Amino acid sequence: MTFRETKIAGAYRVELERQVDDRGSFARLWCAREFAEHGLRPCTAQSSLSMNTRKGTLRGMHYAVPPATEAKVVRCVRGAIYDVLLDVRSGSPTYLSWLAEVLTRDNGLALYIPEGVAHGFQTLEDGSDVLYMISEFYDPACARGVRWDDPAFGIEWPEGQRFMSERDRTYASFGR
Repeated sequence: MTFRETKIAGAYRVELERQVDDRGSFARLWCAREFAEHGLRPCTAQSSLSMNTRKGTLRGMHYAVPPATEAKVVRCVRGAIYDVLLDVRSGSPTYLSWLAEVLTRDNGLALYIPEGVAHGFQTLEDGSDVLYMISEFYDPACARGVRWDDPAFGIEWPEGQRFMSERDRTYASFGR
């Protein structure tokens, strides 16, 4: 795997190193030692799969607070997503900055999302599945979110129809 720093402090773009032959390809998706060598939290308490049937499905922006803050590795394993990270850590040098990457099954990119950074995505194709590796056990009492379209952030989302949960659609504006 190749790790590339992003403009969000502590967040990394993780690129596959594929071994290709006439059968197809093989690539390591996770290695605790390689993550630790880059100073990233290498433990995985949970792994989850988000299955999305429709293009335009928007999930986010989610994060967790102590004692259940979560680091995540997110990878699109089928289809394509527009993946967004938003730094909501008040002491961070990149506070309120955001970045977006297109993750697809074919490009094999993943994002390492450090604790306290909000995450969301919008599907770019029908039938897009997203694999999460998560450092902590989910605790609903620690789950938080911010509005995906809050002007305080200015996140640029793909155009088109969106399908969202009521919870994600009605998060309060940031700081309220």
